[in-house]
Amino acid sequence: MNNVAIEARGLAKEYHIGAVKDARYRSLRDVVAQTVTGPVRRAGKLLRGQATGAAELDERIWAVKDLSFEVNRGEVVGIIGRNGAGKSTLLKILSRITEPTEGWARIKGRMGTLLEVGTGFHPELTGRENVYLNGAILGMKRPEIARKFDEIVEFSEVAKFIDTPVKHYSSGMSLRLAFAVAAHLEPEILLIDEVLAVGDVAFQQKCVGKMDDVAQEGRTILFVSHNMAAVNRLCDRVLWIHDGGLHMSGESRLVIQEYLSAGSSFVGERSWPDGLSNPGVDSLKVDAVRVRNSKGVVTGGISAGESFSLEIDYRVKEVLSSCRIGVVVSTPDGTIAFDAFDSDVVEFAAPRAPGSFRAACEIPGQFLSPGRYWISLVAGIPDVRSLATFESALTIDVNDAGVVGAHSHGGRRGVFRPKLKWSVRDHGTHRGGGEER
Repeated sequence: MNNVAIEARGLAKEYHIGAVKDARYRSLRDVVAQTVTGPVRRAGKLLRGQATGAAELDERIWAVKDLSFEVNRGEVVGIIGRNGAGKSTLLKILSRITEPTEGWARIKGRMGTLLEVGTGFHPELTGRENVYLNGAILGMKRPEIARKFDEIVEFSEVAKFIDTPVKHYSSGMSLRLAFAVAAHLEPEILLIDEVLAVGDVAFQQKCVGKMDDVAQEGRTILFVSHNMAAVNRLCDRVLWIHDGGLHMSGESRLVIQEYLSAGSSFVGERSWPDGLSNPGVDSLKVDAVRVRNSKGVVTGGISAGESFSLEIDYRVKEVLSSCRIGVVVSTPDGTIAFDAFDSDVVEFAAPRAPGSFRAACEIPGQFLSPGRYWISLVAGIPDVRSLATFESALTIDVNDAGVVGAHSHGGRRGVFRPKLKWSVRDHGTHRGGGEER
């Protein structure tokens, strides 16, 4: 027990959806709104065959249910799961932002958190003042924070704005400074939620590198992410959260493979009748994703020698100043083979007007090696917000028909199998002259 940094037993968190406020705290506006809209809302539910009455006023959902686990000191543990599985709620309970409905959690050590962009920052204070404030919250003395200050600012790349109130920072700037503070002020336990969902690729790589350094220093890390390659690289163990409970725990590689395989029954095409988006997002909905072979047929199996296309149907419900939608193609162990976005084409990087769209890209033949791949959906506003994410939405099997090298003996390594141009020249080492073939 002395080696346990985080211990949770029977954790559960219940939320009440649409519950009426306590009468003591209802304002005149609440009463008028309920009087006007209540009958209309109940009539609509009756027409749809839904229950009305007391039940509708107290709908309940368990975001986390009967969750128990332990994390040892110096262990780096990943937490994975679909959107809405309860990952973020779990970290909020552990960080004491919210109280559990049932169960308990014990944290042994000074804890730093990065749960949302700008969490823990006071908007009216400057970046400099917020660095010292966060250090003080962690229990550090001012000289300790001062020794780390220059390193934090350099890592965050916001030196020019360090004396500007953070309310004027962009989301990307807030993220960079928040991560730098969380990682450099040396908490014994670090809770990180989706730090790789916002920010440019270069900064994401810096984050992963810094988390690797922190892990090597023997600190305890809980890392929530949809980036399976980063989880596989950084984490000793992975907890798979499903419907608020612990579905699987074990070696990172094995849990990630099982997690990605959970969507493998969807081949060729997958659709969402009500539209797919992240919690709280209404501006964009993804309706379907599919794979078409070179003849335009929807399929889950492709010859390595033929080209194929990936299509995404989606709806924009309000003007988006910037947006990109695309795919991440991964191997069974979570290694990212490649990602691609429609905004790679300059004309599609412009603001998106409301409407229904189909984004499509073509993957050339002789590109991927034979094997099984997982296709994940990603949509968002770069450096600002993730709009829709769904890991392993589809699987695709690439077979060796028509692939270069299939005629030769022995396996070929690597994710890619490009058809490269070769020349062979007899350079005439033992004879005069030479001949190219």
